[in-house]
Amino acid sequence: MAENRLKHCKASCDLAIFTYSHPTGVTYTMIHTERLHIMPLSVAALELYLQGNNLFELKYGLAINDRLVAPEVRRFVHAITLPCMRKSPGDHYLFFTFWLVIEQSTGIVVAELGFKGVPNPAGMVEIGYGTMPEARKKGFMTEAVGGLINWASTREDTKTILAETANSNTASMRVLQKNGFEQFDQRGDMLWWRKSLSQNSGFTPV
Repeated sequence: MAENRLKHCKASCDLAIFTYSHPTGVTYTMIHTERLHIMPLSVAALELYLQGNNLFELKYGLAINDRLVAPEVRRFVHAITLPCMRKSPGDHYLFFTFWLVIEQSTGIVVAELGFKGVPNPAGMVEIGYGTMPEARKKGFMTEAVGGLINWASTREDTKTILAETANSNTASMRVLQKNGFEQFDQRGDMLWWRKSLSQNSGFTPV
């Protein structure tokens, strides 16, 4: 993958943030966990990602794959996600964009996750996630959600993370349970989960 430089880390932490400089001149930031890079997309990067045809992978030095973007996802992102990102102040776009989950050993995009808007005044924010079919049952999403939780715990505006799952989606429920979420509500067939954050747990910027 691209040459990297450590930006923030402590020797004992299980999360680091790296700044990468690709030979094409592209510079971007990723969360680094044991097996994964978790990359939040800028407006330009998300627009490129939606085009498919491996254009994003080629620009960022990732493995070529047969990734497809569903038409309904593309329409939603253009209508809702990108406008929200463009008008977000500072780094608040990070609560609207896609965070790509990339397997370090292969450079393959194995999953996507992200938040569903900025934290409310009480510091609550919801997450959503999905794993590529060929990358399931490998623990990637459990690890990725853990990385995103650790990142969120460094922010003063984020106190609690929420998630919603169907009561039949046992795989998604296991991801949440392994990351310390507790079920607190049920609305029809949907279960609601939450995790209170310990600020700066596991990671301290320096």
